[in-house]
Amino acid sequence: MSTAAVPLSAPEKSRSRGPRQSIMSRSAAMLIMGVFTLYFLTPIWWLLVTSTKSGGDITGTSALWFTPDSVATFFTNITGLFAYENGLFVKWLLNSALYAGVGAFLGTIIAAMCGYALSKYEFKGQEAIFNVVLSGVLVPATALALPLFLIFSEVNLTNTYWAVFLPSLVSPFGVYLARIYAAASVPGELLEAARLDGSGEVRTFFTVSSRLMAPALVTIFLFQFVTIWNNFFLPLIMLRDQALFPVTLGLYAWNSQISQIPELRTFVIIGALVSILPLIIAFLGLQRFWSSGLGAGSVK
Repeated sequence: MSTAAVPLSAPEKSRSRGPRQSIMSRSAAMLIMGVFTLYFLTPIWWLLVTSTKSGGDITGTSALWFTPDSVATFFTNITGLFAYENGLFVKWLLNSALYAGVGAFLGTIIAAMCGYALSKYEFKGQEAIFNVVLSGVLVPATALALPLFLIFSEVNLTNTYWAVFLPSLVSPFGVYLARIYAAASVPGELLEAARLDGSGEVRTFFTVSSRLMAPALVTIFLFQFVTIWNNFFLPLIMLRDQALFPVTLGLYAWNSQISQIPELRTFVIIGALVSILPLIIAFLGLQRFWSSGLGAGSVK
């Protein structure tokens, strides 16, 4: 008596192969994430270890691991960094904090108000303006550096704080994100109720809408802060006075003098380590707002 083979249905096939495929998929995903994590963390590890070494030990056999006197050498390097040229590095850090902190704060407010207006008000040319903003997202900042230099040179603002500060107030991506988030999180009925209660448009924005848009505002601030802090090309062409340099341009200037002043190599390395600490603190402190803001934008 012969028994014919009964083919498995599609759900039964997926159940029979599901656990194995699931394990393989998770393993592949973990492997890929592990490789990329190692790729991104290795330079930071090298920077941390190298900051604990003196000039002659940077390229030695123990370049990727600590030595017994690492802690003492680290504090010696830190002290020398902050004392070099009467604390010039501290001045650069303060300049970067001014450019990035104030620029990101005011840029966030401007982007939020623009995105909110494009989302909640109807006026002629609304979509055209938004399309222009979107096109601004696609233009790299380096392409605008030379036109900005020519404009600021005409009004004698090059080699001043304003030459770096004013361009940092514009964030096309911030306007885009603010419009998307305002459309998703600020109900029109709530705005109508505020108007009926006698609240003005500006007061409604700052007391009602901005609170509902808080995750997006923190996200815009974080992106602006990181972008301005890492800005290099614009200060490079705008500034000549070292007292006005941000930390990125200052470390570049030191690095270009290593052949003449070898001890600057250690200061450049430990200065790079110190310069990324504000970014790490900002990311860790604002991570939950940043994630929720991005999530809302992607879902919309």
